[in-house]
Amino acid sequence: MTPIDPGTLMGPLWTLLAYIGLGWLAARRLAVDPRPVATLLIYLVAPLTFFRGLVLGGPTPGYLLLTAALFVLASLIAVVVHRLARHSFAPPESALLAFSAGTGNTGYFGLPVALVLLPPQGVTLYLFCVLGVTLYEFTVGFYLSARGQFSVRQSLVKIARLPLVYAFLAALLVSGLRLEVPGAVMQGLAAFPATYTLLGMMIIGMTLARVTIRQLDWRFIGACVAIRYGLWPLLSLAAVLGLQALFLLPGELALALLLIGVVPMAANVVVVAMELGIAPEKGALAVLITTLAAPLLIPFYLTLAVRLTGL
Repeated sequence: MTPIDPGTLMGPLWTLLAYIGLGWLAARRLAVDPRPVATLLIYLVAPLTFFRGLVLGGPTPGYLLLTAALFVLASLIAVVVHRLARHSFAPPESALLAFSAGTGNTGYFGLPVALVLLPPQGVTLYLFCVLGVTLYEFTVGFYLSARGQFSVRQSLVKIARLPLVYAFLAALLVSGLRLEVPGAVMQGLAAFPATYTLLGMMIIGMTLARVTIRQLDWRFIGACVAIRYGLWPLLSLAAVLGLQALFLLPGELALALLLIGVVPMAANVVVVAMELGIAPEKGALAVLITTLAAPLLIPFYLTLAVRLTGL
């Protein structure tokens, strides 16, 4: 395994911070409204990115089992946090906290790190884990977020309108029937992952441009940080140790699961909050803080976890 060095994380970190800075400038100097950008991400860029990644990945039953396992884990964490948080936070904040609890920046931040730390097979395993988290975001996570503002029926209607679910089913159909996607189509879709990353991080900066000191909610931010850098690392470590006790767990899969557990908060927390109108400023601050802390916390956690699991 490649040694885990804080320098490994600085490249992805500075790139993401630069995108956030561009978003801040766009909102401050050009008066760009982030709401249409959030809608564009949810209804167009994310589904096409998701479809392309799944088709290229060549899903197998084993890979899809990883996707399903991460989807179930993320959903359970979110549901439990939602039940607990609604006693201490207002409905919008508890809904946003629940959404953020089930996900992390597994793509924008985690993937560049995975490419450095993992062999090609490990990167593929990591990507199918990421697909499970992403599927959670746009199904269970979106529903819990919508429930902070809307009725059950309205929330379900909003989910039914999300094209990412249909993109997932379409990709499975294409792979299952061994249909050939034209090369020109796949080449055209190649631009969407980078667009997804760029716009997803810029929208954080656009939202931060509107933040005032009065909107700082340290109780909410503290809860987000505790879940992301407290609960998730412990759960991922426990999952790896439990699986190792049951059977011979491949080292690359173990490291992929450990990395899933320690990435910063997801930028999609802000995207979904913006789309649904549920405290996006608070979400943006929490995402920024966890992203800035990542270069210090991730090497420490992964080094400790690798020793404990014997990788």
